[in-house]
Amino acid sequence: MAVELRAPFSWKTVGGDTAAMLDELQPNILKGHARDHLTLLFLRFDDSGAARAFVRGLVVAASGRPLMKSAKTHLEEIARFKATGAPGTAYVGLGLTAAGYDAIGVPAGQRPRDRAFRRGMQHAPLGDPPPSTWEPHLRAGMHAVVVIADATRPSRDRALARVRALARASKAVAIIGEESGQGMRNANGECVEHFGYVDGRSQPLFLKEDLSDEIGRADGASVWDPGLGAGRAIVPDRGAPVPRLQFGSYLVFRKLEQNVRLFMRERAALARRLNLTGADRARAGAMVIGRFEDGTPLVLQRTAGMRSPVPNDFTYDSDPDGTKCPFFSHIRKVNPRGSGSFSEARERRHLMVRRAQTYGVRTDDVHDGKVSSKPAKGVGLLFMAFNASIAEQFEFVQQAWVNNPWFPVVGPSDAPPGPDLLAGQGARPRITCPLTWGTSQDHPTATRAVPPPAQVVAMKGGEYFFMPSLAFLRSV
Repeated sequence: MAVELRAPFSWKTVGGDTAAMLDELQPNILKGHARDHLTLLFLRFDDSGAARAFVRGLVVAASGRPLMKSAKTHLEEIARFKATGAPGTAYVGLGLTAAGYDAIGVPAGQRPRDRAFRRGMQHAPLGDPPPSTWEPHLRAGMHAVVVIADATRPSRDRALARVRALARASKAVAIIGEESGQGMRNANGECVEHFGYVDGRSQPLFLKEDLSDEIGRADGASVWDPGLGAGRAIVPDRGAPVPRLQFGSYLVFRKLEQNVRLFMRERAALARRLNLTGADRARAGAMVIGRFEDGTPLVLQRTAGMRSPVPNDFTYDSDPDGTKCPFFSHIRKVNPRGSGSFSEARERRHLMVRRAQTYGVRTDDVHDGKVSSKPAKGVGLLFMAFNASIAEQFEFVQQAWVNNPWFPVVGPSDAPPGPDLLAGQGARPRITCPLTWGTSQDHPTATRAVPPPAQVVAMKGGEYFFMPSLAFLRSV
C-alpha cells in the first residue's frame, strides 16, 4: 500500500508503506519537536569523503545512541512523555544545500529535483535585500545545516557538543556560522515573538492524533479544517535506497531581525492616525498582525481577552470587506482561509509548515509598554518552514501574497489592500483602515487611508535545504 500523502493519518495505527516512511523520516517535519533551546550550525565541506563520514556519523553511532532519530521514534517519545513524564531525546536534523549535494558527490539523478532548491535563495525573485548585505555566513560557501534543539538547555547542549566533536574529528567539516534561539512565552505559557504577539498558533496538521488534540484543546475544527495530507510537506528522497518509501522535505531558513522599538512607535502612530483611544488602541497592532497580543483573532472580536489557548477555528466569511481584519494583516496574507480571491482548495496548496524560533536576549519586560527600553536590533526570528515544493509554497506565498499589494483582489478599486506590513518587501502604498471594528449592510464602517507603518523586519540572509531521509544519510 502506497505512503498516505493525501489525508491526515494515525501514526499509532498506520502500517505498511506509511509506517516504513515514518521509520526513515527526520523529526520536526510532520510534527514539531520541542525546541525551546535551539542551535543551527552552518557547515562547509572541504573533502567529500570526510563529509560523507560526518553525515553517516550523525545517524550511525560508533557506540551509544545515534545523534539523529526518526519521526517514528519522536512520536513514540511524545506518547511516552504524556503517559509517564519520561523526557525524550534531543532533536538533531540535517539539511543539505544544492552545493552540499555536489560537495559530497551525489550523482545528479539522485539529487532533489526542485528547481528553486537548485537555484538557491540568493537568486530567488523574492524582493529581498541584495545578498551582499546579508550576514557573511548566510550568503556564501554553505553546504549544510545541522539543527540541534530540545525543551531543556542541558539536553540541547549535550547533543550540540557531540555534533561539534564529530565535525572536529573529520578535520574537513568547517562550522562557518552559528545561530541560536530560545523560546519566549507569555503569562499563559504560549509562544510569543519579539513584538509580543502569540506566534505559531495556526499550523497544518498531518496526524489524526494532532487533529483530535486541536479539537479538544481549542474547541473544534468545524469551521476551519487544519488537516492536510503529508504530501504538502514531504517528497520521495531520490537519493535513498528505496525512494518510494523514504522521504525528505525542503527546508527554508531565513534570519529576520525585528526592530521592536520602531514597531511600537509605528503602532502608536497608526493608532493616532485612526483616532483610536482607550482599549481600542490595541486594535492598531492587531490590524498589522491579524491577532491581538494574547492571540485573539481580530476577525472574531474587537478586543483581546479570548480564552487561552485561543481558538484557531475561524475563517473570514464574516468579514468579506476587511473591516474587521484588514486584508493587509499578516495572518490573513499568509493564510487567507478562503478569502484570497480564489478557491480554498487552491489556497491550501500553498500552505507550509512553520517551525520558527526567536533569537536574541531581552533584558526588558516584553509587555511593559516602555518604548525606549525596547531593542532596535539584535533580536528577531529564525524562520524555518518545511515544503514539498519551494516554488509552490514558500516562494508563491512570499511573492504572490506577502509582497503583492494587490492581493487579494477585493473588487474594482484604485486602492490596493497593500503588502503584508510585517513580512512584506518592496513598495508600501497607503493603506485603508477601518476606524471602528466591523460593518453592517445598513451602516458601513468608516475607513481612512493613512501612510503605512515603516518596515520593521529586516531580512539578514538565508538558504534552501533538503532534509533527506535517514536511509539516504546512512548510505552516502
